[in-house]
Parts: sequence; C-alpha cells; structure tokens
Amino acid sequence: MIEVSAKLGRGPVFLAGEVLECVITFTNPLSASSTSASSEMLAWASAQIHCQFHASENRVALPPSDGSKHDVQAENETVFVPNRGERGQCILSTPPKILFCDLRLDPGESKSYSYCETLPVDGPPSFRGQSVKYVYKLTIGCQRVNSPIKLLRVPFRVLVLHGLKDYQFPQDEAVAPSNPFLEEEEGLKKDSRLADLATELLMVATSRRSLHLYNISNTRGKVGTFCIFKTVYKIGEDVIGTFNFSEGDIPCLQFSVSLQTEESIQEEFQRRRGQPISFSTHARHQEACLHTAQSSFSLPIPLSSTPGFTTNIVSLKWRLHFEFVTSGESAGTCLVRGSQSEAVTWTGVEQMEVDTFSWDLPIKVLPTNPILASYVSQFSSTNSITI
Repeated sequence: MIEVSAKLGRGPVFLAGEVLECVITFTNPLSASSTSASSEMLAWASAQIHCQFHASENRVALPPSDGSKHDVQAENETVFVPNRGERGQCILSTPPKILFCDLRLDPGESKSYSYCETLPVDGPPSFRGQSVKYVYKLTIGCQRVNSPIKLLRVPFRVLVLHGLKDYQFPQDEAVAPSNPFLEEEEGLKKDSRLADLATELLMVATSRRSLHLYNISNTRGKVGTFCIFKTVYKIGEDVIGTFNFSEGDIPCLQFSVSLQTEESIQEEFQRRRGQPISFSTHARHQEACLHTAQSSFSLPIPLSSTPGFTTNIVSLKWRLHFEFVTSGESAGTCLVRGSQSEAVTWTGVEQMEVDTFSWDLPIKVLPTNPILASYVSQFSSTNSITI
C-alpha cells in the first residue's frame, strides 16, 4: 500500500498566467497491525493540468464533436488520461510531466516531487453557473506494474484578469522589481512580478471614484435620487449606495436592492431562440422608507463569486437590480387620526393604492488577490489517495 498526497503550497486559487506549484509525496507507511513489512514499487507517475467544460443540455446547443479525433488508446486503463470518467469535455490541458519511473519505497520511506506549471492565460475562469461550468484540476496518475492507473485529482480555482496577457516584462533585471536580499529562480521571480502587477492593476481600476447621480422617477413624477461613487469593484468589496427621497414628488413606501449576475448564452449556442437570461442573486437589501428623507445600503460581493467574463459560449455580467414600491396617494393621506379624544393617536392606513417599478444598473466586477480568495475557497490545499 502506498499513500499519495498532493499539496498546493500557496492555496487553491491562482491567477491565469501564474505558476502553480504542487508538492507530491509518495509514502510507504508502517502499519502497526502488520507483522512483516515489505517494499513497494511504482512503475511511473505523471501530472497534468486540464480544464473541464460541462454544459446544460436544456440550455446550450454545442456543435457535434469531431469523431475522427477519438483516441482509441483512451479506452485502455494503462494509458494516462487525466479527464477519464469526468463529465463534459476537456477544452484545455497542459503537456503531461513525468515525475519518476521505477520508484521503490522501503517500509516507512517517503519521497516528494515538486510539480510546477504555468497556467494558460487564454483559458476561461473557474465558473459554476446554471448553464455552463468551467472546472480546473491537477491530475496525478500513478501505476503499479501490470495494474490499472490510479488518479489523484486536485481541484483549484482560476481567476482571469484581462490585460496581463499582453504585458511585457522588462528584460533588464536591474530595472525590474525584485528583492536584492532574496535569491529566486527565474520562474518564481516572474510569477511574483505577475502577482504584484495584477494587484497594482486591480488597485488602480477599483480606486477611481466619481459621483454618479441618477434620478428615480415613474410616470407620475420624481421619487428621489440615487448616488453611487464608483461602478468598478473587486470581489470581496462592498457595493455602497445612498438614496435621497426628500426632493421626491411621489412618496416611496419600500425599496429593495439586489446584487445579481446575469448569465447569457451566445446566440449561436442557444438551445431555443430568444431563451431567457439566467439570473443569480448574491446579496439583497430591503427597507421600508415611508417619510424617510435619506437611506443607504451596503452589499458585499462574495469572494467565492466569479468576476465578469465572456467566452465564445457564455457571458457573465453583474448588475444592481432595484425595485421600488410607491404610493398612489399623496403623503398626507398615508396616516389617519385614531381617535377624537384629547390623547391623539396616529395610525397607518389599512389599504393603499401602490405602484411598483424596477431599474437595473450595470456594474463591473474584477478579480482580487488570489491569496485573499484562498481563505474562503471550498477546495482543500491537500488531497490524497491510497493505491
């Protein structure tokens, strides 16, 4: 029996273009119940990264796959196929790397191997939507002699920040950002600079503030104004906005604000022409605001959510969805006198004519530092199997 464990040192979230590093350990454990321990042999082990795509048959019409590209060796259990048994189709993969050949482990002995691979920058981000899914995995394949291959899959999350692909790092290391007190390998140094560049780009894009004022009105008149200071955010930030109902002609009884994503399939891949867009709500604020002059809301963008992106099949956009309930009467008739005695009590009316309307405000949501997103990731940094 051999235990195989894989550990992602920095966490399970990465930016496209970064270097994924995984330490894979093979151990021949000593069992307390066994009376005679023996050496164990593995013929070989290999590792490969792949992105698996799955689409809902009810929502997405994919073109038929090319049967001429079918590999007959994939049916053989002794051939390393990282996505064997997975749903959907593999749309992206890196070249496989051999970790070792003919490994012998004595009882209690373990050996570790480091796997490093740059994540492709032209792939989609990790996404689990209502219509499509993009899932990234690192698969380690191991085989005993004359035995089927055993697969250890390590799922991880990929964030895509547009603009990093076209950035050219300076060739002169003297002017490149670096730490003179640390000796780093070339790949790790470039990977560190990539993360620093992404953090800087995100900071610049999301720190710009300017006043955006919107008049809220219906067919009968003005309800109030809405104020927001920016429309570009990172996942993990809070969307903050304020309302001013003091200058409105129509009394607002209640409002709600929902932070939503809209998932739309490109027209050529839609199962039915004009099929509706799928909406998902990530946060919501609702408030009764009759006779309220000003109000505000704060909606957190979950770190586990997917920033906006577009592929040839699906598009994901973010928006604020507003719903307002206004009175069909004047503000003065919304309260009635409860009694004619000296002690006057004011109570709300039992029935009231109301009007409702909604409004959508598009916003842009970008990735964040992958280390920060790793703290709330559903994936574990360590995975293991026994073969």
